[in-house]
Amino acid sequence: MPGILEIVQRLKEVDTVKIFFTDLDGRLMSLLVNPEDVEKLFEGGVGFDGSSVAGIATVDDSDRLLVPMPESFRLVDFGGEKLGFLVGRVENSRRARSRCDPRAVLEKVVAEAESRHHARFLVGPEHEFFLLTGNEFSDDSYSDRAGYYHSSPHDRGEAVRNGIIRALAGAGVRHEKSHHEVSPSQHEINLECLPPLEAADRTLLFNHVAQKVAAQHGYHATFMPKPFDGQNRNAFHIHLSMQELDGRNTFYEDGAEHALSGTARQFIGGVIKYAREASIVMASTVNSYKAYVADREAPIVRGWGIKNRSSMVRVPYAGSPEKTRVELRCPDPLGNVYLQFAAFIGMGLRGIEEGLDCGEPDTGSTYKVEQTWRARDERFLPKCMFEALVEAESSHFLKDLLGEQLYGNYLRLKMEDWEEHRTHVTPREHRKYLS
Repeated sequence: MPGILEIVQRLKEVDTVKIFFTDLDGRLMSLLVNPEDVEKLFEGGVGFDGSSVAGIATVDDSDRLLVPMPESFRLVDFGGEKLGFLVGRVENSRRARSRCDPRAVLEKVVAEAESRHHARFLVGPEHEFFLLTGNEFSDDSYSDRAGYYHSSPHDRGEAVRNGIIRALAGAGVRHEKSHHEVSPSQHEINLECLPPLEAADRTLLFNHVAQKVAAQHGYHATFMPKPFDGQNRNAFHIHLSMQELDGRNTFYEDGAEHALSGTARQFIGGVIKYAREASIVMASTVNSYKAYVADREAPIVRGWGIKNRSSMVRVPYAGSPEKTRVELRCPDPLGNVYLQFAAFIGMGLRGIEEGLDCGEPDTGSTYKVEQTWRARDERFLPKCMFEALVEAESSHFLKDLLGEQLYGNYLRLKMEDWEEHRTHVTPREHRKYLS
């Protein structure tokens, strides 16, 4: 990790310095600051109006501080423009940590995992996005009609992906692989695994770089879960492994069924048990739930499987014990990454504390599970945002995880989003009911 004096020296190379953070919805926010002021900002922060950032503060108590964290520093070269990238923590005007800073939730979960369970985690998210021809949706929004692993010239986004990878590599971020995804105009880039806080901060960097590089190539990068009917969604699959403090992989057990330890089974059991209650975090928009349909690589059933891509929790192939991990397939990239990582870890740890077991793994496609026409079926993930809100509203787990104030602010934001959707008359309704 670079020291403050080293960062100050490197900032002499940059054109701009921005401090990034997220609102509770997960949207990327940034503040441009003078590079000459950064050294004192590490100590005193910079003020901003928290009431103008969704879920952070109210108008009668709006003053907040954004304090850059040295460990998050990256120097990003976009070719013609160099950016000093920093992630900020949110504090109130009395220099105490804001209870509505989503990063603080993940910090707390990581710290409790280490102190109570003597455990650390590595996280590897899969970054999926669509490249559209503009930022207004139309029938001509597709940038290509290529599919899974298709190559150029059919894959018109290859140059964009390579540009993203180059910019990230220059900032010290290593990628593992990149390719065209299943849907037309859809792309995926996977980065190496990191501890949860570093991986979450890096996700902010990735999202900014992806949108910036796409714009340089004349495209619009969107993380909207499902912009197209009849196509796969943008997912945000999260791979997670658990280690003891000495580095031994806690999820692996030689000779056990599927080489999974009892701890791993308990962890998976917790994720399954609390998946409905945490759904509003993993799938946080009205649009998110339009992706939970059969045969479109989004899970619909609460369960787990071995190498089963229809399962909500998947245990991928691991070439060695230290790579044993679980993959959560229900989140999407429009959520708040800090809350998503915190909920994933928190659900699993709750399963360990309660001594849960995950039961038998899914066999075959979970999309073939018999569905009955019921408004609520606990076998499945919520089918719409309202159902997810009902689950979250009565969840002690989610309130404990987020803290009472952030929990209240978050649910209020989501209920406002649902109410706006519920009362909006759409073109589909005109076509179906007008005549």
